[in-house]
Amino acid sequence: MREKALIGFNDEEAMKDGQHLDISSLYASDLFPARTGEKPTELFLEQIFEILFSYIKRTYDGNSKVLDFHHPHQLLDGLEGFSLELSDQPEPLEQILVDCRDTLRYSVKTAHPRFFNQLSSGLDMVGLAGEWLTATANTNMFTYEIAPVFIMMEDILLKKMHEMVGWTENEGDGIFSPGGTISNLYSILVARYKYFPIVKTKGMAALPRIVLFTSAHSHYSFKKASAVLGIGTENVIAINCDERGKMMPSDLEAKILKAKDEGSIPFYVSATAGTTVYGAFDPFENIADICQKYGLWMHVDAAWGGGLLLSKKHRFKLNGIKRANSVTWNPHKMMGVPLQCSAILVREKGLLQACNEMCADYLFQPDKHYNTAYDTGDKTIQCGRHVDVFKLWLMWKAKGANGFELQINKCLELASYIYKVLKTRENFELVLPNEPEHTNVCFWYIPPSLRRVPRGKEWNAKLHKVASTIKAHMMEEGTVMIGFQPLGEKPNFFRVVFSNPATKKSDVDFLLEEIERLGNNL
Repeated sequence: MREKALIGFNDEEAMKDGQHLDISSLYASDLFPARTGEKPTELFLEQIFEILFSYIKRTYDGNSKVLDFHHPHQLLDGLEGFSLELSDQPEPLEQILVDCRDTLRYSVKTAHPRFFNQLSSGLDMVGLAGEWLTATANTNMFTYEIAPVFIMMEDILLKKMHEMVGWTENEGDGIFSPGGTISNLYSILVARYKYFPIVKTKGMAALPRIVLFTSAHSHYSFKKASAVLGIGTENVIAINCDERGKMMPSDLEAKILKAKDEGSIPFYVSATAGTTVYGAFDPFENIADICQKYGLWMHVDAAWGGGLLLSKKHRFKLNGIKRANSVTWNPHKMMGVPLQCSAILVREKGLLQACNEMCADYLFQPDKHYNTAYDTGDKTIQCGRHVDVFKLWLMWKAKGANGFELQINKCLELASYIYKVLKTRENFELVLPNEPEHTNVCFWYIPPSLRRVPRGKEWNAKLHKVASTIKAHMMEEGTVMIGFQPLGEKPNFFRVVFSNPATKKSDVDFLLEEIERLGNNL
C-alpha cells in the first residue's frame, strides 16, 4: 500500500518527517519531497477522496447519526481544532484536510436513510461521479464553443423530457436552471413576454394590471417571482383547494371572472404536480380547459411530482400535463440526482430566446463558423451557468428509464407502508385519511397526556407544541430528521417524504419509535 504523506485518519498523525506541506507548494510545484517521488496534488486528492469515502460509508452505517448538532455560537467559537475563522497566512495542508473532514462531520447527512426532512435526499454514486467530473471540467454552459459535449447532452435530455411530458417532436424548448424557484420564475417571465412583449423594452409601466393564479397549496416561489418581476405579490391570486389539497377548478374560473370584472388582465395559471406539504396533484385536464377557454398560459410546477412520469404505475396522476405551456421538473428530487438539477420546459420553440436575448457580441457572434445554433446563453437570465446536466445524463446511462422507475416506485411503496402502519397506531393520527398520492405522508403524534382529553381550542394549542418540541429533541440527539409545519387552522404536524432509495421499512419503523420515545412524556 502506498505511503500516505499528508495526514492519517487518527487526526493527530502528521507527516512522518515532521514537515508541514505548505499550501503554496501544492499550487506552485509539481514535485513532492524525494522520499516518496509522488506529486503533492495527487496525494492531496487521494486523501480528500478517503475523507469523502469514509463519510459516505458512515452515512449508510445503521448506527450512525443523521447529524452531530451544535448551536451557531458553538460553531463560531470553534470545535476541537475546527475553526471557521479566516487568517491572512496560509495554513498547512494537514489542517486543510482536517477542516474538510470536520466540515462533513458537523454537516447534516442528507443521504442518511433516516433523513426525511426535505424533498431531495439520498446520494447516488454515479451522480456523485458526474458532479466530480463537472467540477474538474469547470466550464460554462453559455456557448457550444466552450461546452460542446455538455450542450449536446442538455439538448438530448430536454428532448427526452419533452417526450415524457407528451409534447410532439416539433414542440418543446427549455433550459436547466439553478432550481425549481428559478424555473418557476422563467415560466412567468416567458408567459408575460408572450402576452405583453412590450414589457421587455418599456417595462411594467407600459402594462395594465396583470394577475396570475396559483393553488393555495402552491410553492411560495410564485409570489417571490412576482415580486422580482415587478408584478407584485398582491397580484398573485390564490385558488382554493379541496380537502386533499387539489386546486378547485370552479374557484379558479370564478376568480378569473372576478379579476376581469375588476379591470385586471389574467394571463397565467400555475397548477401543481405534487404539492410541497400534501403531495397533491391538481386536476390538469380541467385546469387546461379553463386556460384554453380564457386564453391563459398554463404552467405545471412538477418540481416534486415530475419524476412520476417515469413510472408506468403512477404517471396517470399527471394526465393532462401535455396541455401545459410550460413545466418545471426537478430531477434532483424524485429522480435522486445530486443538487442542483432543475429544468424549465417550454412548449413553444424560440420563446425563451426571444424573451431573454441581448445579443452580447463578445459572446454570441453570429459569424462564427461552428454551430452557433446550439449557443444557449441568450435563452437564460444568467450569463455564467453551471453544468447541471452531466450528472443526470450519466445516471440515465447507468440506470436507464427502467432503473429510475424502480427507484421511484420503491419510494411510493414506502409512503403506502407508513400510511398503513400509522392507521394501526393509536398514538398517531393521519392529517389526511386517504391513501397518499405521492410520497408525502402527514400525521400528528398524540402524547399520552392528550389521548383521552376533550378536543377543542386548548387541546389544539397543546398539540401545536408537540411536533416542535419533539423536533428540538430530535435535532439534539441526531438520530433522525423529519420536518413539521402547520397548515391553515391545523396545528403543527409531521410530514415524512421519501426520495432516498437507501431508505428501508426498518428506517420507517425507527422514525415512529423515535417520535414515541421523544414525545412520550409531553
